[in-house]
Amino acid sequence: MFLVVLQRSGPQWDASRPLEEQSDWTAHAAFMDGLVEAGFVVLGGPLVDEHRVVHVVEAESEDAVRDTLARDPWSETHLHIHTIDRWTIRLDGRRVQR
Repeated sequence: MFLVVLQRSGPQWDASRPLEEQSDWTAHAAFMDGLVEAGFVVLGGPLVDEHRVVHVVEAESEDAVRDTLARDPWSETHLHIHTIDRWTIRLDGRRVQR
């Protein structure tokens, strides 16, 4: 099942610094890259305001998403989960041959 996760910046997020200059960036980036390699994160990244992040994940349940993201070095410090919603995909342009 696909789920859409909206995260918001946490108490240690420094709005005066770009994403790559936040504390513990290297550990967070390595963790997220691992989730992509494992097939857990399908799509993801910050929204334009850089205070919100959206990830499309493939997981068995909301609890599985929470358990996985709790291991992120930025969990509850730089990012916290705001919402998790199931996503029913009815259109998928990746499968259209052009």
